[in-house]
Amino acid sequence: ITSSVRANTTYGQSIVSWTGNGLDNVESVGHGLDSKPEMVIVKDRATAYNWYVDTFIDGVPDKHLELNTTGATNSWEPWSSTSATLLTSIGSAGSGWWTNNTNAQIAYCFHSVTGYSKFGSYSGNGNATGPVVTLGFSPAFVMIKSTSASRSWIMYDNTRQASNPKDLRVLAEQSDAEFDGN
Repeated sequence: ITSSVRANTTYGQSIVSWTGNGLDNVESVGHGLDSKPEMVIVKDRATAYNWYVDTFIDGVPDKHLELNTTGATNSWEPWSSTSATLLTSIGSAGSGWWTNNTNAQIAYCFHSVTGYSKFGSYSGNGNATGPVVTLGFSPAFVMIKSTSASRSWIMYDNTRQASNPKDLRVLAEQSDAEFDGN
């Protein structure tokens, strides 16, 4: 499917827009990056579907999170990505809502760039200080979401609090004001 792409390969980010073709066949959409996306946020722009998020980190291609909910991972219609294409429908007829409807779609695609961004996962340890996650740089923005429990999307940044500890946070799926967290 032809896509309109705005990509910055230096920073591993692209915005992809396309319209589904209304068919139930295997289709792909170009994403404009120079390597496989590690995180993709997809939204049907014409229908009140959720914001679907897949990180491809856990190797489970049929699970996703929803940016506008607190839910754990959910079932996902099979799809994959490569260094050139995004959202390749690998399911049977009737799957692939991004291709078998005729709605406008939008996707935000990201991959890690050394010293700039990192996408991944970690396991909590139940300790008050939590696990240490080494990135190799000091991040300006951190977004965290539990995949196994119904919890909020927690966002921290270095603009509202320049020094550690950074405990002011906002939640992606809520309209609440910022608050002190842990």
